[in-house]
Amino acid sequence: MIIASLYEPPEELERRTGWAIKPEGACRGDVCVPLPSPFDVRELAHRLRMALVHDEKHELWALGPRADGHALSSAGLPEIVLPDQHGRPFELRSRRGTKVFMIAWASW
Repeated sequence: MIIASLYEPPEELERRTGWAIKPEGACRGDVCVPLPSPFDVRELAHRLRMALVHDEKHELWALGPRADGHALSSAGLPEIVLPDQHGRPFELRSRRGTKVFMIAWASW
């Protein structure tokens, strides 16, 4: 979900995740995870293992679902160089600012 403030519980949090912010912390059913006061979305994301990504240009944050494995810490793409259709190296960053559709395939 997209949020504009780190210091207010997101309005859609309970509807989208099942977690409600109560005086005892973030609660879902009988389970409550304590949160410090004052409220901070960064701490909520950390304690519930939710991805939190910042868009500096628009001053917005994206709070993702709970991640039991690895989660993205940014929306930045790593440097990727792949061969083009003629076998020459092609830097994906050369397409920055445009939409890119990638298909990955392996025969094994």
